[in-house]
Amino acid sequence: MEEKQIQIKARDEDLKGVFANLAIISHTKDEFCLDFINSFSPVPILTARVIVTPTHAKRILLALKENIEKYEEKFGKIEIEIQKEPKIGFVN
Repeated sequence: MEEKQIQIKARDEDLKGVFANLAIISHTKDEFCLDFINSFSPVPILTARVIVTPTHAKRILLALKENIEKYEEKFGKIEIEIQKEPKIGFVN
């Protein structure tokens, strides 16, 4: 199968990127919504919202998995602390 090359046009401000240290992922039957948040500021700020189809969400998952594996081969294992989702609102 022949690979296609895609020319991507980007605005200068988009090339700078945005920082996020929190992601909230939700879904409906037809789409996944990925909200990226910068929680360092006094009031957390939504820095980006990406909405994709379930098929593309799975492709993103597989691409991230592949890239994390390559990263860990080169730089070592990424250690993370599993955190429980913060409780918002009333708790019984």
